[in-house]
Amino acid sequence: MNKLSVKFLSLGLIISIGIFNLACDEKTVYNQNKDFENAKWLIKDECKFEFEIDNPNQTYKLFYNVRNDLTYAYYNLYITRYLFDENGKKLDENLDELMLADEKTGKPLGTGLGDIFDHKILIKKEMKFPKKGKYVIKIKQFMRQDPLPDILSFGVAIEKNI
Repeated sequence: MNKLSVKFLSLGLIISIGIFNLACDEKTVYNQNKDFENAKWLIKDECKFEFEIDNPNQTYKLFYNVRNDLTYAYYNLYITRYLFDENGKKLDENLDELMLADEKTGKPLGTGLGDIFDHKILIKKEMKFPKKGKYVIKIKQFMRQDPLPDILSFGVAIEKNI
């Protein structure tokens, strides 16, 4: 085999492994993030996440994904979550407090690279949906600072309990 053939074979193997790894994540139902322009979350900026549930007998885990800059001034983040069914009927509303740093030391939680920290925060361990179909989760920041600086993105992840 020549060097070019080995390179293509290696590239094909890497791509195949990547596709296999993505296909093997059968527990992830939904994972989406919304980026905020200039890392500022305006009170009017509602995050809207639309997803489909195909098994109402299944239980799910609900996670929030938060990306913030190290200069974020608070140790926590309050958000309000709204869950709607496909007809727009509100099924749930909740105020959630997300811990982004240690309250006493200020040490950032999550994983960081430089000044950016990512958080995957478990909110519900055993979430059930009443029926098969489409759902919408809407999220609003509830810090009452407008705009809320140094929040780069916010997201929702839903995983099957396996």
